[in-house]
Amino acid sequence: MWLKEGFLVDVIHDEQFGEVLKLDSINTGQQWLGMDVLIFNTYHWWFHTGRYRTWDYFQVGDKMVKEMDSLEALKIALTTWANWIDNNIDPSKTSVFYQGVAVAHLDAKEWDDPNPKAKECQGQTEPVEGSTYPGPMNQGDAVVKEIISNMTRPAYLLDITLLTQLRKDGHPSIYAGSGTKLSDCSHWCLAGVPDTWNQLLYAALFDN
Repeated sequence: MWLKEGFLVDVIHDEQFGEVLKLDSINTGQQWLGMDVLIFNTYHWWFHTGRYRTWDYFQVGDKMVKEMDSLEALKIALTTWANWIDNNIDPSKTSVFYQGVAVAHLDAKEWDDPNPKAKECQGQTEPVEGSTYPGPMNQGDAVVKEIISNMTRPAYLLDITLLTQLRKDGHPSIYAGSGTKLSDCSHWCLAGVPDTWNQLLYAALFDN
């Protein structure tokens, strides 16, 4: 069963405040009970701005705030999720996985592109060479690892961040078939990088 809960925590409609992202509430977690395997992921939606932002306010306890650092909001929400898992999931009956951050490639300077005209993923046909990424460490990856390491019964981290950083060539770019001239440098081609994620999950299921 696939459930689309883009933030893992609750999003409610409030007559006064509009769409409210409740960072310390997971009532929707009741849908996760009784499963043999749970696989979680959240990241990119937390950093949407302008018309792409799907909430109006953050809420923690009784406090409502219009703006909050996205990384801090993510950290609070993931802490809520981790506590919920620890308190509600029996690891002898349910295997819990968390898929790490799949990065976007929006700035060619990060991978020291030799083409001075390169801006993002458009036109990229080869992965980054080597086994290290020359750009900055993804901050969300650090948050995910910190939260999971502090769990009483840590989820199994499917650590895909580095392998996606190296695959600057794996995005639809302008070839998504929608007729747009904008480069899609956050989603992934199929077949492609997500098939590797599935292979890692397959191996982890046997290991687990």
